[in-house]
Amino acid sequence: MTRPQGSAARELGLKRGEFDLAVRLGRIRTVAAPDGGRRRVPREEIERIRDAEGFPEALRRQVRVVGTAEGAHLMGIPPTRFTRLARAGLLTPAKFYLNRYRTVVWLYLAEELQEFAASELNAPLLTGRAPDKMRARLSAGEDLRPRRWRSRQAGYLLGQSSDPWERAAAMATLLDPTQLADLVENPFERAYLHRLRPEESWYGAPESPSARAVEHILIADDPDEISWLRANLLLSLSQARVLRPAPRPTTREAPTEPEPESEPSADSAAPDPQPAVEGRRGLWGRLLGRRG
Repeated sequence: MTRPQGSAARELGLKRGEFDLAVRLGRIRTVAAPDGGRRRVPREEIERIRDAEGFPEALRRQVRVVGTAEGAHLMGIPPTRFTRLARAGLLTPAKFYLNRYRTVVWLYLAEELQEFAASELNAPLLTGRAPDKMRARLSAGEDLRPRRWRSRQAGYLLGQSSDPWERAAAMATLLDPTQLADLVENPFERAYLHRLRPEESWYGAPESPSARAVEHILIADDPDEISWLRANLLLSLSQARVLRPAPRPTTREAPTEPEPESEPSADSAAPDPQPAVEGRRGLWGRLLGRRG
């Protein structure tokens, strides 16, 4: 017997944001819904958590998140040093949101920050001069917070995947749609990956201002990170194709070939480079790509 996530959150005494984060952190196990809808929580999982020592305070403590000011206070350092440590990739964000000005606000697990500050190995980073390499990278504008968040997100997505097609779809969500079109030439496979993509409604609908504002966080842009995602996607695809072929969509869902573009005249203006940029937008909604 399973429970909808909303009902499970109420039974566990968690706010919806706390519950979602607990699921992402692996604190609450979910299973696929029989009808293919949103994942559900087994009844025995709810009972396991409720029977755990220190419930519900211990569970709430595990999912407590703080911003820069409170995080710096917990660690006993100035907010400026906290931000530099986070930008250097030493502190991993647990989640983020957009404020009223569409500025990204990063949130961190309070427990992780306290553990970092309590470690003797990290003491020089809290009080002393930062290593020269770290200072140089930060001076050059490096900010690893998005990549660190994506790393945590990739772990969550893979943990929720039950077969190779779902693992491939999880990796696809973090890749630029134009890169995905190059890696997965079969339009029916791309359509299937699009259908299997994890539910991500918290950042706004595709093409919305909110979605565009966080695209640089959701989509990998580091060469090493992209190489890792591409390799894992291709490995999962090779396993998935052996397991079963991608189903052909119905006529209504079938991808269509784009209409051929007319040849430009000799005196026409130079092509606008904007379409190349547009290929990065739309996130999941543009997974079908131009090669379909």
